[in-house]
Amino acid sequence: MATDTLKSTTGASGAPGGLRRLLLDNGALTALIVLVIALSALSGDFLTTDNLLNIGVQAAVTAILAFGVTFVIVSAGIDLSVGSVAALSATVLAWSATSHGVPVVLAVLMAVATGVVAGLVNGFLIAYGKLPPFIATLAMLSVGRGLALVISQGSPIAFPDSVSHLGDTLGGWLPVPVLVMVVMGLLAALVLGRTYIGRSMYAIGGNEEAARLSGLRVHRQKLAIYALSGLFAAVAGVVLAARLSSAQPQAADGYELDAIAAVVIGGASLAGGTGKASGTLIGALILAVLRNGLNLLSVSAFWQQVVIGVVIALAVLLDTVRRRAGATPVAAGAGGPKGRQAVTYGLAAVVTVAVVGATSFLHGGSPSSANPKLGLSLSTLNNPFFVQIRSGAQAEAERLGVDLTVTDAQNDASQQANQLQNFTGSKLDGIIVNPVDSDAAGNSVTAAGKAGIPVVAVDRGVNKASVDTLVASDNVAGGELAAKTLAEKLGGRGRIVVLQGQAGTSAARERAAGFARGLRAYPGIRVLAQQPADFDRTKGLDVMSNLLQAHPDVQGVIAANDEMALGAVKALGSKAGRSVQVVGFDGTPDGLKAVEGGTLYASVAQQPSQLGRIAVDNALKAIRGEKVEPTVKVPVKVVTKDDVAGFSG
Repeated sequence: MATDTLKSTTGASGAPGGLRRLLLDNGALTALIVLVIALSALSGDFLTTDNLLNIGVQAAVTAILAFGVTFVIVSAGIDLSVGSVAALSATVLAWSATSHGVPVVLAVLMAVATGVVAGLVNGFLIAYGKLPPFIATLAMLSVGRGLALVISQGSPIAFPDSVSHLGDTLGGWLPVPVLVMVVMGLLAALVLGRTYIGRSMYAIGGNEEAARLSGLRVHRQKLAIYALSGLFAAVAGVVLAARLSSAQPQAADGYELDAIAAVVIGGASLAGGTGKASGTLIGALILAVLRNGLNLLSVSAFWQQVVIGVVIALAVLLDTVRRRAGATPVAAGAGGPKGRQAVTYGLAAVVTVAVVGATSFLHGGSPSSANPKLGLSLSTLNNPFFVQIRSGAQAEAERLGVDLTVTDAQNDASQQANQLQNFTGSKLDGIIVNPVDSDAAGNSVTAAGKAGIPVVAVDRGVNKASVDTLVASDNVAGGELAAKTLAEKLGGRGRIVVLQGQAGTSAARERAAGFARGLRAYPGIRVLAQQPADFDRTKGLDVMSNLLQAHPDVQGVIAANDEMALGAVKALGSKAGRSVQVVGFDGTPDGLKAVEGGTLYASVAQQPSQLGRIAVDNALKAIRGEKVEPTVKVPVKVVTKDDVAGFSG
């Protein structure tokens, strides 16, 4: 039963070819060292103790997920469900412990059991149901995420304090997530290298039919393999939720791709039969180092995705080059060149130490910029409203001579926590945060406050933490205004539908609460349906098209943002602005254009450019020690065709 760990067919001592072989056989480690050297040379903030610990924390969840995915990929499978299983497990823990009084120890066991059961279902569908792993785990991805939303009702659930300590530090400096990552990595290495199930993974991945003919119970082994993946996903979910102090139903969205990327970058083959825990850890560190370093260098969030994609492609290309260069598989259990491996890791340590000394010398005397430095972390840049906040902030920063770094959290609370950590580690003068979730941002904002960095919240507040000021419109009041506007346009009577925002986000919850509160004053208005369309125009189009099949007599639509409203307008066609009135939210350029054209009746405009401008002004005041108001309200305004010409957001 063969396992494709790679060994050179030629000697490596002394010759240039030997160095080439050393680099090829340790491609991921080589890439990590090169990244560290490059980023250390480019940024004096990179190679500091605080920042290196930040990188460890930011790699922890991805690494733990990836250790579980390693088992699956080594056995020539795939698991797309680990992100959803992580969110579901954390939600089960928080829901059972806080809402139902289950003892915390038992709640943790329930969370772990949830992950194992999800993995067993995957394994059963694949081994006995003969479903392709891609399809089975894709189905579990949807089921797991849906159950997390059902259990939580779309809202984050506070995590028990006793479990939240998993997001703290030991001795005031060692992050617990890093410790958990190391323990789970050692467990993964033990399973792969020292157990029967580990040898079975390599055998199944190398040649499943040969493994079956040699007496291996392949079906049972697959059940165990996917159960292990589910267990590691559950642990990752608990660590992530502890770090955010809340179980987020939308947490770890897309993390399955990062986990698979870490495994592949670490040297595993998607064809199966190769892979090891140490390589997976290096792969996760490479992703974390890239994101951290690109943040420190103020690289655009959009370009960051491009760079990470290129790195993944290069990692697979390196694996192909390594195989063509003469590497041959070594039988399972055969002794590897451990002495040479020890020399390799020793060399890596020496290089790292040399880099520490060199970069300390290079950056020790470099002058710092005289301009104040601000970091702006936006919940997403995939929405015109937040793009306008960025534009207003950038214009004001340029006018005032402020160096502004903008990051995109992509609606991921964990990614935003990483970005805020990086801002704090870089010792910026001030931070502006537009939280993905008000609860989840609390720990990171508290850490910035302890470091003496002023923090300004924009558009959404931060719970469980103190900010210098909140610059925002009132989402609830805006929702009431939207409901009132539509109800009055319909004469106080009519049939409407409501398009809600992305479940689990504070903006979606607050605007929905405002809609409900505003509609109570109009008993003649009947809500036919309320469905989420995730703040997305395409989903708004699809959801509205579906609702029209069930409710062709609809007379009005309220959407939680202009993008969904524009999707609804497209679905309504000629009805929009005539027999069906649509009210949006945000006052984006496309929304205002639709208002001017008459297809959108109104938009509740929050003047996002003003939000960005005022946030920069108040951050600069806080940096200078000037007095700032605890809350700065930017008024919302209903914009209709009558006054759209004179409105500027």
